[in-house]
Parts: sequence; C-alpha cells; structure tokens
Amino acid sequence: MSTLNNEILDKAKTWLSPVFDEETQNAIRKDMADNPEDLQESFYKNLEFGTGGMRGIMGIGTNRINKYTLGKSTQGLSNYLKKAFPNEQCKAVIAYDCRHNSQSLAKVVADVFSANGIEVYLFEDLRTTPELSFAVNHLNCHCGIVLTASHNPPEYNGYKVYWQDGGQLVPPHDAAVIGMIDNLDYADIQFTANPDLIHMIGKEVDDVFIDAAVANGSTGATQDAKDNTTIVFTSLHGTSITAIPETLKRAGYTNVHIVEEQRVPDGSFPTVKSPNPEEPAALKMALELADKVNADIVIGTDPDSDRLGVAVRNDKNEMQLLNGNQTMLLMTDFLLKQWKAENKIKGKEFIATTIVSTPMLTNLAASYGVENKIVLTGFKWIAKLIKDHPELNFIGGGEESFGYMVGDFVRDKDAVTSTLLAVEIVAQAKASGSSAYQALIELYVKHGFYKEHLISLVKKGITGAQEIKQMMADARANPMTEINGSKVVKIDDYKLSITKNVTTGATQPLDIPKSNVLVYTTEDGSRVALRPSGTEPKIKYYMSVNLPLASAADFTETDAALDAKIAEIIKDLGM
Repeated sequence: MSTLNNEILDKAKTWLSPVFDEETQNAIRKDMADNPEDLQESFYKNLEFGTGGMRGIMGIGTNRINKYTLGKSTQGLSNYLKKAFPNEQCKAVIAYDCRHNSQSLAKVVADVFSANGIEVYLFEDLRTTPELSFAVNHLNCHCGIVLTASHNPPEYNGYKVYWQDGGQLVPPHDAAVIGMIDNLDYADIQFTANPDLIHMIGKEVDDVFIDAAVANGSTGATQDAKDNTTIVFTSLHGTSITAIPETLKRAGYTNVHIVEEQRVPDGSFPTVKSPNPEEPAALKMALELADKVNADIVIGTDPDSDRLGVAVRNDKNEMQLLNGNQTMLLMTDFLLKQWKAENKIKGKEFIATTIVSTPMLTNLAASYGVENKIVLTGFKWIAKLIKDHPELNFIGGGEESFGYMVGDFVRDKDAVTSTLLAVEIVAQAKASGSSAYQALIELYVKHGFYKEHLISLVKKGITGAQEIKQMMADARANPMTEINGSKVVKIDDYKLSITKNVTTGATQPLDIPKSNVLVYTTEDGSRVALRPSGTEPKIKYYMSVNLPLASAADFTETDAALDAKIAEIIKDLGM
C-alpha cells in the first residue's frame, strides 16, 4: 500500500475499538481484506458542512453518513447549545425524508440530543424540509435537524441543521459548532436516550403548517379560475406527497392528477434515474400524464420537497419545462405586482437571489423600486438576510437551482408554498385569457431577454476532489480574457473577496462571505461562473447571456440567437 493508504488504514483501525458496534467493526475488517479502494474512499477525509449542511454516501467511515458521524455532529451541536443557552431548557425538532435509513438515523439523533438533556420533538413519520423549518419557530425550538440528501442519488443521505429563526446554520454559529465537533472523539458521543425527553409530533404541526402555506401562497384566484385549472403533480417518490396534495385541496384546487407510479415514498426512486426536478427526464411521466388530461401545469418536487420543477403550456399549446431562473422570475414578478396593487411597497422591501442566478432579477426588482439583495448560493444566506434586517420586509426570493421561498414564515426553500403560488399564477393568467408562458415573454420584452445554461461535471472520490481543486486553481492563475468574442471586463473572486476591473486593474473588496466561486463578466453582459458544489462531487459552470427583445414576435429568433451564444461559450470553455 502507498503511504496515503497506510495513513487511511491506521485511521480505519481506530474504528475497530469497542466504541463502535460489532456490525461496524466487521464491515471494516471486510473492507480491509477485500475492498481497500472502498476503505480509502470511506476514510480519506471527514464529512464537512457545505451549502446544504452535511451530505454524503451512507456507509462506514469518517467520510460516510452513519450513526457515528451523525452522532458526533449531534454531540457537538448539543455541547454548543448548552454553552449558547446556559440557563434554558434547550429544545430541538427533528424531521426526516423518504431516504433509506432516514428514520433510523433520525432516532439516533433524537437519542443523542435527549442523552444530553435536550428536549426533542420527533416527527412520527417522514415530513418535508419546509415543514421542519416552520416547526422550529412554531415549537419555539433552539434548533432543528432534517435527515435528507435533497436530490442526490439513492446512496446518499444528509444532515441539515437549523437555528432558532428556522434558517440553516450560518456564521458565527456554524464555525463554533464545527469547532465543537472537531474537538470530540467518537467515544464522547452519548447514545443512551432519555425517553422522557422525546416527544412524537405529527398532524397537530402539519395542520398549522399547511394552513400557513395556503395563507402565503394564495393570491386571489377566483374559485372559477381554480376549477378551470388542471394540475399534474408528482412527488418523484418523495416526501411532498404528505403536504402538497392537501395544500392544493385546502386552497380550493380539486382538479389535481397525481402520477400514481411515483406516489409512494421510496428511497430507491425506482422510476427515475435521478429524483431531481432540474433534470427533464425526472418529469417524463408527469408530462405524459399532462398530455392525457390536457393539464395546464406540471409540478414535480425533489425528495425532501424544497425544490420544484414546473412545466406550463407554451404558445404552441405544448408543455414547456421552465428552468429555475424562469420560475423564479415569474413568481417574483407576480408577488411584486400583488404588493404594488395592494400599495404595500414603501421603500423598505426586498427580494433576494444568489450570485449564480440570473442578473435579470435585478432589472425586475428595480422596475418596482425594490432592492434585490444578492447572496452566496444556499438559502441559509437568504434566511440570514431576513434575520439581519428586521427593519425590512422580505417579499420572496429564489435561486437558479429550482428553489423558491414565499415570504418569511419558512426560512428555507419551500416547494409546498411555491407549488401553490405557481398554480395560482397559471390559474389567474388562464382566467384573463393569457398564460404564464406569455407572461414570461412579456418580462423578457420589458427587462431584456436573459437566458442561462448550466453544465455540471461530476468528479468523484479523492482524485475527483483533487481535480476540481486544480481546475479552480488554474482558472485563477490563467483567467479568461474573452468569452464568445466579448472582452472580459470584470472578475469577481469570492474566495479572495475581491472584484477586479480588468480594464483598469483596480480591485475592490466584495462585501459577502468568502466562497470558492469565480464569476467572469464581459462587455456584452455575458457571464460565466465557476463553482464547486458544496453537496455533490461536481464542479458547475453557470452561463448567462442576454439580448434585447423588441417584441413577443421576435422571441423565437432571439431565443435561437441566445442558444448560439451559449454554444459558443461552451466551445470557448473546451467542453
């Protein structure tokens, strides 16, 4: 074995102590004998908190999701809670999704919390991530945990941590918790539960959450408009089946067709290659059903119901998949129109999006006299904005990766409320003789036609992580000077926290937390961003191009021109 492998072998041997159960020890011995490559992947690093918490493949080892890595994280979090709130009875709420082992891992987390004297509210069965975020505030908890790997493949699971405001863990608490975890040994984990401190919860929280989703997502569609709207919904074998059908029903929508083959929660996701609504193939069965029932809208959600994919009828009466930027633009414009009509825009309102989402949202916000605050990728940063600016009113916000948040009653991506909002947009547009698709084109005419494209390169394991690191280093050492014939005029380096004017060479600090992201902007307003994923073994290339759109009649021609620009950028990137 190489030196690296010997180091990993020594690390793995520490898991052969009595601290770890017999099943774990036997699995490690087997990998030592038969699967050294698997052992290396399992132990070459520790799982880390990324943009969506801690996420990884399930299995034995420090680089895997298992009772010990989650137990250690929960022990560290317990220690921090008791330090942060020394004179309070700390409380935590725990939810889990449909993934394999989520229920048993949630019980491990509950046991460790209770063993440390922390009162626990544990959902009796799988629940959506937005309901967990809501429950933190509703139950006056100090923190919340949801066991989920979002849209990752079936072999993954994860651990998202929420703070008192219902938003995910952010500075300064995240670094402090990580410090607590890093200073622990696995022998420090207290696994012996105090059952008196664990309370099962269910319908009593569901009802309040769904009522809140209806109140925030309903925007005035008449009952006739609702009755005349045909909806196809798929949970993609995920958790949203517990909330979205009931939310639509309470809002007055009864013409809902569910993709039955994908109704039952199943962590294997048997009918899709990936349970990710960003992937068109994931919504194939829903689109087929939409054609059969002549649906007006298709909605598909990811396993924990924080992301949603949307399809609507286009000008050819065909179902058209929208990307995350398009859905975000439609929802934000709809909310802003509503706020303006109700005379609620007073100069203290804002929307929010991320550094890799469409720049068009800034144009849209400005047309209403509302600020668009831009943050790092991850809804925890949008939640932090809301917490940091209590003097301002948050209207809504989203990101290109199919997440949206309506108001601040939930402090994370919320596919439950956003589904209702999307349906309301379609229903009201149809009732007025228009369509959501036509509304989108009208936005392009008014604010400029922006089109985005994403390429994700998968780089798995140790070598993949090293390759991604080198790709980012090369991009910094040899920055692009021209993209599709347009000169690069600005480079934003969020790792170095500087923005550089390429023409003058002048630099200015970026007032945003550090992150390993590079963004190139050209003279013609095109943009390319490079970002390693915080939750998957991928490096992502985000492209944005734009052209003026004189009228709706020019849409097809301009759309083709933007596609051609994107194709040239992809060629420039050597892909």
